[in-house]
Amino acid sequence: MVKSIKHFAEESIKNFEKLEDDFFQNPEQIAEYVLGITKELHKVGLLMIKESLETMNQLLKESGKRKVSWVIEKDNEKNLITSLGTVTFTKTLFTHKQTGEMKYLLDEIIGLEKHERMTDDAKAKLLTEAVQTSYRRGGEECSQESRVSKQAVKKKIHELKFPGTEERPEKKKELEYLYIEADEDHVSLQYRDKKGDLKENENGQKNNCLLTKLVYVHEGVEPEAPKSKRYKLVNPYYFCRVCDGKENEKFWDEIYEYIESHYELSKIKKIYLNADGGGWIETARKRLHGVSYVLDEYHLQKYLMRLTSHMKDSTEDAWKELSDAIKRKTKAEFMEIADRLIDALPPEKIESGSKRIKESRDYILSNWGAARLRLLRKDGVIGSSTEGHVSHVLSSRMSSRPMGWSRKGASKMAQLRAYYYNGKDMMELVRFQRKEFKRAAGAEKEIILSTQMLRAEKNRNGELGKYVDILTHSVSLDTKKKVYFNEHIWGM
Repeated sequence: MVKSIKHFAEESIKNFEKLEDDFFQNPEQIAEYVLGITKELHKVGLLMIKESLETMNQLLKESGKRKVSWVIEKDNEKNLITSLGTVTFTKTLFTHKQTGEMKYLLDEIIGLEKHERMTDDAKAKLLTEAVQTSYRRGGEECSQESRVSKQAVKKKIHELKFPGTEERPEKKKELEYLYIEADEDHVSLQYRDKKGDLKENENGQKNNCLLTKLVYVHEGVEPEAPKSKRYKLVNPYYFCRVCDGKENEKFWDEIYEYIESHYELSKIKKIYLNADGGGWIETARKRLHGVSYVLDEYHLQKYLMRLTSHMKDSTEDAWKELSDAIKRKTKAEFMEIADRLIDALPPEKIESGSKRIKESRDYILSNWGAARLRLLRKDGVIGSSTEGHVSHVLSSRMSSRPMGWSRKGASKMAQLRAYYYNGKDMMELVRFQRKEFKRAAGAEKEIILSTQMLRAEKNRNGELGKYVDILTHSVSLDTKKKVYFNEHIWGM
């Protein structure tokens, strides 16, 4: 840290004094004062990082433990993108004596993958921005002074691996009602697995639609504030996937595992699944035990509207008749009303109108019990919010603006959106990607003797000269860091 201390004492303090002097002469220029201080601190920060990395590299070169197995090949100047900016520093390439393997040992110790040029903090900022806006913005916001291409951001996201099920709490929650809501978003594909693999139908249209699925578990609703008329979900937890066939079963199994690990199922009176009755929802009813299916309000209202839209002034009355028939659990009455609605069609709309009414009638009949539960709204049934959540969690990033995805990109982004809305730490996700660097069997820590420490202290005092009073410690920072770092030079 010698160079950093010297720079701060000889350059930064002077610059700070100059900035403050200018500010007192021109108090209205507080913005310039703040920006000037920020720039100077930024410069010192990059210098400190550079010096720390080069000091570590030098300790590796001097290490007796390293010399047993590795020889110095050459020194190279490298750039490392951090959230603070790009650090340009020198690191050493080593060659293993027996295997001939060439490696930057410093990279291994500080946790950088081979050819990696970004630190974890920069990657975390990249993901935090990309999950909200775009790949391009993610590349721009990863660092204060540097940026990476949107292709590089895309590659990072495509390579993401996500942790498994949430860690089990010490005590499971006990409550009467639990709610699961499910729906999907329609995402446009540029290609599925590789460019040009989208097939056209007989009308020349490409099959470029992909379903991204959203499921969230929550404990009910409550006002956003004591006197607020707006409501929010209580403890929501999100799951997003692109999945088909057997993958749907694994998806629902993951959701059930979360529920089973967080809630005392024996204490729950009812678990309600609010959904639209799609095919993949049927899988849930087979994989989730003891779940009562409730048709979500959006789709129920949509099909009731399709049944009655031609009735004009009598629409409200027809809607009430249909709803009452569903509540009374009389399918025959419901079908009789639907037939009367067909008879009420204008002559010019009989063909198209009949088809619309029959399709809507059949949809409600196929979801009869779920529609009845929705309308009765008893025994803990509450309103659903699937459409709003699909829009908020998925559509706002993936389909509301013109954009195209690959299947892999859409799948990873959907999972990343769930991770983000679950309030997870992006830094933890970044570190989850990192391979573990294990110590070699029998490797021991390299200990610096007290005589070495005293000698290093004496040498350092002479080097720092007049700056030694700035850092007065019983054991100097430079000496301590040599002890700390040498513990990491294992198995070299």
